[in-house]
Amino acid sequence: MSKLLIKLRYAPDDEIEEIRSLLQEHRIDFYETQAGPWGISAPGIWLNDEREYDRAKALLDDYQKNRFREKRAEYERLRRAGQHRTFLQNLLEKPVQVVLYTLVAGLILYLSISPFFLGD
Repeated sequence: MSKLLIKLRYAPDDEIEEIRSLLQEHRIDFYETQAGPWGISAPGIWLNDEREYDRAKALLDDYQKNRFREKRAEYERLRRAGQHRTFLQNLLEKPVQVVLYTLVAGLILYLSISPFFLGD
């Protein structure tokens, strides 16, 4: 029976490709599901044989730890060099998007806490 190994929603393309390569390298049989044309299905990587799950999960956990360390080191290198992305850069490049997201976040915050301040 099939077993879900990892959900792919919001995963970057390079990470998905690396996971595919990792599974192929270790000869673990898998298939993928896509989000579908409307993006409402759950994209993921599924194992064809659930008995491979523990081995695949261990490989994936090790891969993700290494990826985290690499990406964190890359971010720190960029930050020290002054080349990391900042809020101001985002605001200057996409002002409408940043303002819209800020307003939505403010509205959610207002709706969340207003019952506590507006009385009985």
